[in-house]
Amino acid sequence: MIAPGLHISQFKELIVRATLQQIGLISDSAVNLLLGTALVESNLYFLQQISGPALGLWQMEPATHDDCWQTFLNQKPDLAQAIRIIAGRNNPGSALLISNLSYACAMARTKYLRAPAPLPPANNAAALSAYHKQFYNTLLGAADPTINVQAFQRAINA
Repeated sequence: MIAPGLHISQFKELIVRATLQQIGLISDSAVNLLLGTALVESNLYFLQQISGPALGLWQMEPATHDDCWQTFLNQKPDLAQAIRIIAGRNNPGSALLISNLSYACAMARTKYLRAPAPLPPANNAAALSAYHKQFYNTLLGAADPTINVQAFQRAINA
């Protein structure tokens, strides 16, 4: 279910593509991966996990958010500064994942940036779904890459 009034193509262009452009990590693969991830994780509907700690449309846990800053972004000063500009503050907390869509998108892209494998092809929904499962949702997560291929195909088609 997509929230009433939320247009997936606008979200793709105005939030995902614009954010990735702003932080210098734009590619068609990244755009489709990030949109598909938001579709799978929250259905572009839930800003907070119903029974868990995950926050924002990308459903990032506060511990993951904090780890991205403490162990990765502290070694990438240009990227960290670009994300701080999006956040509008020097020390953004995980609560900002709920209220700032661009910040949440940038942090989800940061999590993927840590993956050891290159991004899959932009138009391969199965590969994008498998990549999401392996590097974002993890083996212990509830995501099913076979079922989620549909969401990643929607992201490609948007």
